[in-house]
Amino acid sequence: MKIQEKMKKPVMEAKYLNVENTDRYRPIIRLFYLKYEKLKYWMYQEEVFEELKEDLYFQEYTMEQCQQDLAALASWGNLITIQDTRKAATIEEFKNKKFRYQLSETAVEIERMVIRIENLFIEGSSLEPTLLERLRINLEKLDEMVSKDGEKLYGWWNELNNDFIRLNQNYQDYMRELNSIRAEEMMKTKEFLVFKDRLIEYLRSFVKSLQINVTTIEQKLRNVDLKSVKDILEKVTAYELSIPRMEVEIDEQMIYDKVKGRWGSIYEWFAGKDGMESEAGKVFDTTNEIIRKITRYATRISEMSNQGSNRREEYKKLAEIFGKCRDINEAHRLSAVVFGIEKPLHLKGNLKRNTDSINSGVYEEDAHIVTVIPRVRNYREKAKRSGIIDRSKEKEAMRIAMIQRLKEEQKLLKSYIHDGRLEFAKLPVIEPHVRDMFLLWLSKALERKDYCAKTEDGQIYYIEQGNVEEYCVLKCTDGEFQMPAYTMVFEEGEER
Repeated sequence: MKIQEKMKKPVMEAKYLNVENTDRYRPIIRLFYLKYEKLKYWMYQEEVFEELKEDLYFQEYTMEQCQQDLAALASWGNLITIQDTRKAATIEEFKNKKFRYQLSETAVEIERMVIRIENLFIEGSSLEPTLLERLRINLEKLDEMVSKDGEKLYGWWNELNNDFIRLNQNYQDYMRELNSIRAEEMMKTKEFLVFKDRLIEYLRSFVKSLQINVTTIEQKLRNVDLKSVKDILEKVTAYELSIPRMEVEIDEQMIYDKVKGRWGSIYEWFAGKDGMESEAGKVFDTTNEIIRKITRYATRISEMSNQGSNRREEYKKLAEIFGKCRDINEAHRLSAVVFGIEKPLHLKGNLKRNTDSINSGVYEEDAHIVTVIPRVRNYREKAKRSGIIDRSKEKEAMRIAMIQRLKEEQKLLKSYIHDGRLEFAKLPVIEPHVRDMFLLWLSKALERKDYCAKTEDGQIYYIEQGNVEEYCVLKCTDGEFQMPAYTMVFEEGEER
């Protein structure tokens, strides 16, 4: 991505959305926008003030505040001002600079976006199977569009992109709504059963459209002539360059990259890229998963709803059967059948058998004890208390091992020091941990003005020459690197 200069500049026109007096600025901009929609482009300060005073929120609003607010919005570029000199009857009126105000083009687009944001949850979203069909039909016209003139080609290109954008946005918004917490809660209610079938049918219609159109679109994109695609993209770019624009700098390469990127997005969405699954395939799987989830919720709700009613019907039927018994003995026999232990509860346990013989019966095995835990909320298992464990021997052993390891490490490091000198240029191939320790010593000494430091065991050392011009290659088992040929001198005694 190329960062252009205009991307680094702040958008001053959006400042009114988040400043101290936003509660006054936003109604003023909204007023101008509503008038703009009615083709009333210019307004005087008095008109703005009168319109605002109609609302109770602006009952204490003054003309001075209105003038200040309009001036602030004009300074940010939201309003375009022009001095009206025709109504000036005196010099004083002329000096007061009676202005007319108009909403700037940038402010119109920003306010339009704000209104769109405000109505996101009101408008809702939907799945339109027809969009897939229209995309398929337009892509099938790709070969013949190469020979069309710029105007027809550009219209075809805009329609293709608009349908693709709507398909993406609508699907994402709709899936977000179905996967929201609110939707999850609603799916668990009985009221959900009322429109469950309609929702599933709606989603299946979209899935059916995917199955019918996506395969055709994918084959078309994979077999498309790349030269034809390039010609179309160049013609679209040329047509956009030919559109007259006021006060806008046109970059041909930027437009071509935009057009090429949009085509690449369409291709990847339907055909995939680098062997990866296409977005259309993911959409298909996601939609089917939503259908399965809805079905599971609906089945669960139905079972819960019918459980009570079925049980009531069973008891009613049993009462009728008991009422038809000839005597008490027959009633006892019926009770034994209905309420007796017909199907004993089997507890599954991790039974360890003494033999693997298939001829050995269950009565020959040792008894398996099962601890049944009450299924109540206030039940808690008793915590097993254990005394303090004495781990002093383990700690002492770890301490001795640590001391021994440090001694061996110090012995290894000192083996590279000859006659109290550690010369990096004369070091053999060393291990990485040895190298790291030597470089740590070197950095500690270089940080001090006298180039003197002390090792972990208290040995004093210093760098023989701080400004070394010669370089050497430090060879290690994991590689080698070039560094100044420093020499560290070690001496006995206390820290200087």
